[in-house]
Amino acid sequence: MFLEQRINAAWYGRAGWLLLLFPLTLLFRLIARLRRSFIAPQPCGAPVIIVGNITVGGSGKTPAVLALAEFCRHRGYRVGIISRGYGGQAPHYPYLLDVGTEPSIAGDEPCLIARRSGLPVAVSPDRLAAAKLLVEQERCNIIISDDGLQHYRLARDIEILLLDGQRGFGNGFCLPVGPLREPIARASQVDLTIINGGSDTLRGHTMLLVGETAINLSDGERRGLSAWPEAERRIHAVAGIGNPSRFFQALRSKGFLVIEHAFVDHHAFTAADLYFGDQCPVIMTEKDAVKCAQFNVENCWVLPVDGEIGSAFYDEFTILLERLATP
Repeated sequence: MFLEQRINAAWYGRAGWLLLLFPLTLLFRLIARLRRSFIAPQPCGAPVIIVGNITVGGSGKTPAVLALAEFCRHRGYRVGIISRGYGGQAPHYPYLLDVGTEPSIAGDEPCLIARRSGLPVAVSPDRLAAAKLLVEQERCNIIISDDGLQHYRLARDIEILLLDGQRGFGNGFCLPVGPLREPIARASQVDLTIINGGSDTLRGHTMLLVGETAINLSDGERRGLSAWPEAERRIHAVAGIGNPSRFFQALRSKGFLVIEHAFVDHHAFTAADLYFGDQCPVIMTEKDAVKCAQFNVENCWVLPVDGEIGSAFYDEFTILLERLATP
């Protein structure tokens, strides 16, 4: 964790010692430009919506994907969702999830999306193959890609950029000196931009992550955060996501005394990771809970969140949808 913390401090502050790697950044930018110029996009047989980012790490893509999928479903589309399946080792690719698929097979985020949405979800490092599977086998007539903005082999109809309102573009450099997968100019080429948490300096539509009820991982008890007993408000907060500090701050805003436990993104949890030698409750993110429910740890809770995006975004999104084939 120490190295990751140092790198993040440089990425989202002053580049510092990472400037020694600037020649590699120039090479990375050149490769990114060549990939985009020479890879021919291929259609999958249905309109494709890319929900992605140009920074490394979490920006709130999963809640946004779930919100957009539900919106499209209500408009009559047969929605399919694709993802790379990072952290999973499926027996074959593309791989179609079911409600019982484990994160070790398909990755934590695809499992979360499949369980929350009930929609067809397919994973593959080749997102084009995953999209074709959903079109041909599940008869999906619109595909939402969780990440994949840089996966140019898959033709896309709508690009939606997610940005973390707290961290923005970091120090503005591409990898490895900074957190950018592509230069900042790429942000001006997408159709819509969503700012997770909002921002005074970034331009886009604000998305707020809203979660008011925790669920016990052992017995399914539901407990509102506002009704949480005062004697149990000192908690261990566990987050293995791209920006754990956002989760910790959200819990503090609800009146909790937070003991922070930040893990690397997509951390492979063990039961020992959730034992802290006291009786304080443990609250974790939903992404982490899909991997930790199996441990049956007592007094361990998950806080599901929903992405709430303003009506102005959906007005623009609807116009873009209407240009596509009708459902």
